Amino acid sequence: MAVQTERKAEFAEMSKPIHDLINANLKKEKTVLEDIRKNPEGMEYKKIDLAEDMIYITTLYMSINTLSLKMLNVKNNDALNDARKIIYKSIIYLEEVVTNFVDYSYSELSAKLEKIADLKIDKRFYLVRKLGLAIQLLSDALGDNSKWKWSFVELRARYACVAKNLLDMKAAGKDYFDPSTEDYDNTVFYVRLVRQLLDKSAMDYRDKYELMSRSEEDMQKAINFLIALRRIAMILGENDESEEIKKKAQVWKTKMETDQKQNKK
Repeated sequence: MAVQTERKAEFAEMSKPIHDLINANLKKEKTVLEDIRKNPEGMEYKKIDLAEDMIYITTLYMSINTLSLKMLNVKNNDALNDARKIIYKSIIYLEEVVTNFVDYSYSELSAKLEKIADLKIDKRFYLVRKLGLAIQLLSDALGDNSKWKWSFVELRARYACVAKNLLDMKAAGKDYFDPSTEDYDNTVFYVRLVRQLLDKSAMDYRDKYELMSRSEEDMQKAINFLIALRRIAMILGENDESEEIKKKAQVWKTKMETDQKQNKK
C-alpha cells in the first residue's frame, strides 16, 4: 500500500507540468475568445488557431494517460474523458468557420471559404490530418470496449464534415487534374482523404443503425454522407462512380423505408 501511495505521489509530481501546460493553453483560449467578442474581424482565422490549440491540449491529456499506464499500470480515465471533451471543442471551432452541414453544396460554402482564402491548402490539409490522428489516438487509448464506442461514430462524422468543408472544391476540381500546379500533390491527397472519411462515416452510421440504434436519423445521416461523396465524384467528372453511389444511397433509403413499415405493423 505504501509503495502504491508513493507511486501515486510521484505520478502527481510528474504530471503537474503537463497540467500546467493545459491550464496555460486553456487560459490562452479564454483570452482569444474575449478578443473575438470585442473585435470579430478575422475571427475565422483565430478559431482555426484555437482548433489547433485544442488538438495540442488533447495530446497533453493523452500524455497524462500514457504516464499513468507507465507509472501506475492503469488508464487515467479522467484524462481521457477530458481529452474527448477537448477534441470536440476543436471540431466545434472548425464548424463555426465552415458549418457542420455535410450536405451543403459547394456554392453555399463559398461565402464561408472566402473568409479563409489566405489559408493555403497545405495548411488546411496538415490541420485536418493532425485532427484525424488525435481522434484515432484517443480512440485507441479508450479501447474497443469503451462506453464511448458509438459516440465516436458522431465524432468521426463531424470530423469528416469539417475536413470536407475546409476544402475549396472549386479550386480543387481544377488542381486535381493539373500536375503542373503548386498545390497538385496536396489537392490529390486531401481529396482522397475526404472521400475516405465520407465513405467511412456513411458505413459507420449504417453499421450503427443495423447493430445498435435502428434509428431512422442514423440511416439518414449515412445517406447524407453518401450524397456528399457523390458530389465530389460529380465535380471530378467520375460519372460511373457517381451513379454507383446514387444506387447505393437509393438501396439504403429503400431499406430504411421498408424497416419503418415493418416496425409499424
